[in-house]
Amino acid sequence: MDDKQIIIRLVLALVFSGVIGIEREVKHKNAGFRTHILVGLGSCLMMLTSLHIFDIYIGRVGVDPMRLASGVITGIGFLGAGAIIRYGEAVRGLTTAATIWIVAGIGIALGCGFYKGALYTTGLTLFALFILSRFERRVTKER
Repeated sequence: MDDKQIIIRLVLALVFSGVIGIEREVKHKNAGFRTHILVGLGSCLMMLTSLHIFDIYIGRVGVDPMRLASGVITGIGFLGAGAIIRYGEAVRGLTTAATIWIVAGIGIALGCGFYKGALYTTGLTLFALFILSRFERRVTKER
């Protein structure tokens, strides 16, 4: 993989993750713009590193590039759990935890060059956050 591909993947991870982070920032959530960018960039870097290691050792040692990615997803689960707070009967932070998790997936997808999957997921995530939240408020208001 050349430098241009690496930069494209990292910049796209920054942009896609940042767009989702802006939505969290607008809603005044603790994990906002910069947090989402860092999660997406970090995940992309881990996937790029995993692919690089695979390229180095291909044919010499059995290396599975997805092992590092699975570790990222596990680690992000702990980060997301930190965003979830319980207030008596209510639980807050679930959507933010979910966006942190999905941004990690977007970073991994971009890291391995799955641009379309990352783009579609970013779009659908924004749809869920902006459009479906309005629908959800209307439905719950009618109850």
